[in-house]
Amino acid sequence: MEVESFVAKTFELLQEEREAEVEETRAWQKNLSLKNLQQKGVCLQKLNVGSQRTGMHGRLLVVFEPRKSIGPSFLPSNSFGPGDIVGIYESEGCAQASQICSGVVTRVMQTSVTVAFDDTHDGLNLDSDGLYNIMKLANDVTYKRLTKALNSLNGYRSGPAAHLISVLFGYSEPGTLPQQTALEWINKGLDASQQEAVHFALCQKDLAIVHGPPGTGKTTTVVEMILQAVKQGQKVLCCAPSNVAVDNLVERLAKSKAKVLRLGHPARLLESVQRHSLDAVLAQSDNTNIIADVRKDMDKALGQIKKAHDKGQRSSLRREIGELRKELRSREQMAITEILKRASVILATNTGASDDGPLKYLPSEHFDLVVVDECGQALEVSCWIALLKARKCILAGDYKQLPPTVKSQNAAAKGLSVSLMERLIQKYGDSVVRMLTTQYRMNSTIMQWASEQMYQGKLTAHPSVEKHLLKDLAGVAELEETNMPLLLIDTAGCGLNEMEDTDEQSKGNQGEVDIVALHVKTLTDAGVQAKDIAVIAPYNLQVDLLRQKLSNEHPELEIKSVDGFQGREKEVVLLSLVRSNRKGEVGFLAEDRRTNVAVTRARRQLVVVCDSQTVRNHHFLRSLVDYMTQHGEVRSAFEYLEDLVPNNYSRDNSKNEQANVKESLSTKPKARNQQGKKGESKTKKGLASKDKGDGLFKAPSTTIHDGNSTSDHLKTKTDDSPESQIRKEEIRQQLIIFLKDQNKAELQFPPSLNSHERLLVHQLSEELGLSHVSQGIGKQRQITVSRPETKPFRPSEELAEQAESTRPESQTAGGMQKKEPSRQPPNAALDLKSLHLEHMRREEEKRELKNLNKRQPTDLKESKRESTKKNKVSTKGKGKVKAGAVDIAVAATAEDDFDALIDAVVKADSVCAYVKCKNSVLTLGQLCLYCNRQYCLSHHIPEVHGCGDKAKVQARMRISKEGVLYAGSGEKDKAMEPHKKAHLHRKLDAKLKDMASQRKTKSKDKEH
Repeated sequence: MEVESFVAKTFELLQEEREAEVEETRAWQKNLSLKNLQQKGVCLQKLNVGSQRTGMHGRLLVVFEPRKSIGPSFLPSNSFGPGDIVGIYESEGCAQASQICSGVVTRVMQTSVTVAFDDTHDGLNLDSDGLYNIMKLANDVTYKRLTKALNSLNGYRSGPAAHLISVLFGYSEPGTLPQQTALEWINKGLDASQQEAVHFALCQKDLAIVHGPPGTGKTTTVVEMILQAVKQGQKVLCCAPSNVAVDNLVERLAKSKAKVLRLGHPARLLESVQRHSLDAVLAQSDNTNIIADVRKDMDKALGQIKKAHDKGQRSSLRREIGELRKELRSREQMAITEILKRASVILATNTGASDDGPLKYLPSEHFDLVVVDECGQALEVSCWIALLKARKCILAGDYKQLPPTVKSQNAAAKGLSVSLMERLIQKYGDSVVRMLTTQYRMNSTIMQWASEQMYQGKLTAHPSVEKHLLKDLAGVAELEETNMPLLLIDTAGCGLNEMEDTDEQSKGNQGEVDIVALHVKTLTDAGVQAKDIAVIAPYNLQVDLLRQKLSNEHPELEIKSVDGFQGREKEVVLLSLVRSNRKGEVGFLAEDRRTNVAVTRARRQLVVVCDSQTVRNHHFLRSLVDYMTQHGEVRSAFEYLEDLVPNNYSRDNSKNEQANVKESLSTKPKARNQQGKKGESKTKKGLASKDKGDGLFKAPSTTIHDGNSTSDHLKTKTDDSPESQIRKEEIRQQLIIFLKDQNKAELQFPPSLNSHERLLVHQLSEELGLSHVSQGIGKQRQITVSRPETKPFRPSEELAEQAESTRPESQTAGGMQKKEPSRQPPNAALDLKSLHLEHMRREEEKRELKNLNKRQPTDLKESKRESTKKNKVSTKGKGKVKAGAVDIAVAATAEDDFDALIDAVVKADSVCAYVKCKNSVLTLGQLCLYCNRQYCLSHHIPEVHGCGDKAKVQARMRISKEGVLYAGSGEKDKAMEPHKKAHLHRKLDAKLKDMASQRKTKSKDKEH
């Protein structure tokens, strides 16, 4: 690539990016109200001027604060940060006509925001009693510095970076230096790959690239390189695209007692590194007192200007301020130059290394080496600001993580988002790269997927982290939830579809929010600190929903977007992928590097909540789902949320997708999530189980699918090899022999079975109609197989079966049609959801029969006497109902008076079934579809007489399948979706707050 073509193309793309940023700001100002802008975090309304003072380089610093008369003086949540360009507006609005001036944010606190104004605003007069609005603007400074760097690159002819430019654009090949003597390591704890990277970087003449995957100690390696270069007498300029990354390097370098200097306003720096800032060092120099006196004189003159009414006096004061400013700059320049030359390592952001700042006081040949950390996240043009200052560069980062942030999708597609590091690796390959291969963050099970998919399988886990789990932390109980590194919670077929905020073009998923909240509660109950947990989502709307749900209960819990968590790590990471739709669209989840970042933030446990049917449409996400299925625990959302209903939908999948239709999903019972502290659970009849290497029980997930629907399930660990088939037949023969031996009550399988053999035992037991229970913990878990219980025939059971047969289909198994397992061919594929529902139906029948048997009278007299008093059947709903015709028939015995029974049945059918209600229902009555009883018009609503739960399930099923609440009701009311409801709440709160502030202001005026 030629320099001229690179510069021309980058100019064009930067202009597109600039226009996209400006257009976004213009659209906000034009289409959104001030309150909406404040809710988006880009505007602050009605602020007072708290104080004014003169800062470095004679800039005016103004502190803006909320009005104290309206209550607690806290700023609303916002996205302002140090370095942002902001406009100051009159309180009436944020239109261009009302803009007073613009400045740069230097500090943002909960109670104030500080803005710096340059010397062009000498006449700026902000009334301390006035009200002002502040709005974030497009960053002109950054754009100007980038374009200036391009111009400098295009016109660069002679200087220290001449040969480096030739190498980076392919005119010359990278060279090496003569072999150096053995290095004396400053950090004795470097591993082999880190030592090799340091040695390689120091031996390169022009260019060295250090590729540091997550957790491999990249910063440690870069610090060693810098210290070794300083030890050789070199002057180093170290840069990174963000203030946080630069401050991290400052902290590490300062511990080695190197002469470190951090450029940038102290308000933008971490407190731990402020003493190394240029301002702090300058304050300790010999010229400090003189500079302070000059600033005091300037502040005094500024105060006099506001009070002066005579034009001549004001002009005189302005001339005095100008002279003082010249003297201040001269003295500061001398002091700054001396401090810069004395420093061995100077650190700044990429744009902070511009000649517009303090570096302009240094000669062009001052630096020997430029180090750019986190180079994979920086625009290439921003790197050239620093690269033009030295003859050699070391680039460090990971181009397999998130690329530079670019707002213009068109500019990004044309190459603006391609980093310098990525471009050079594509050009030169391994000849200029050394990759760090030992990682010190993740459990090896978490690490392995990223290693295979992104890093050619080269990563290895250090022994100190290879097997670490949550249970190893102090104060954390040893439960199943703390004993697993990987957990996949699948929402496929559960009706937890995504929702969309049309105003913000973002996505959310309330069901996944609820699941995440339940798992967070389980972990915190087990002793895991909230500060050790991170919840990550790719969409801002989902982040907002998660914060609304969790932040009040867990203030220390970090909830951020994937982009906002790059470079961080936590003991536990819960990742909500959000997307769940009929089309199988994954949106910008298709960015592989974003998924890589999210997964590699976890140290001891990674939890992924997703709809496997949706995300498996993308090959990279499918690989994550398959890996977690094979090496981790898998659960279904049915086990977390009680009121879920199956949701089936077909999708036009490719042939490769349809190959996975019959893959099954393995999970664990819900009881384990709720009672994990007990450490043991039992399987339910009709469910197969699967054990992993640690012997913990997991029951398969459940998903109903009709004849026309296709369902992509997660793949269980199956084996179609001849050995597996032989073992399956052996287990089948054992079960058949047990069935033939009537003297044997149960058959126990030993704990030595592996997870696949346990799954076979459960499946074959189900096929043969045997009861199967998994008992024990860990390696002591074993399966016990027994014959199903047979009960003597009773008339009451026959009547109960008849009553069940007359019940509407909508009442069986929570609204799903009954399926008899006996009708299923012996060798048919196991329908796990059908088995689960069949089991629940059997359990319900047993409970009903047990209750009916308890209510049978001992003799005929007691039956007649109690027929009017105790003919009530308690339910779990909000109300209670009387005994109906079927209940009376079931309770009858052979000795009962037939005429009395007929009278009781007729009376039960003619009176409202609600307890204590005697209204007749012969003329006006309503039949409940859920309990098949007649109610008067006062008690016919399901929530009133006790069928509320069944009605809720039925309604959710109709909504998930048809999108309507009841026949003829039209489309679902989107206004009542959670994110819309939250939006309306915010608008209402803002309206009430604004009205309250106006009311107080008026009352105050009346008092005066």
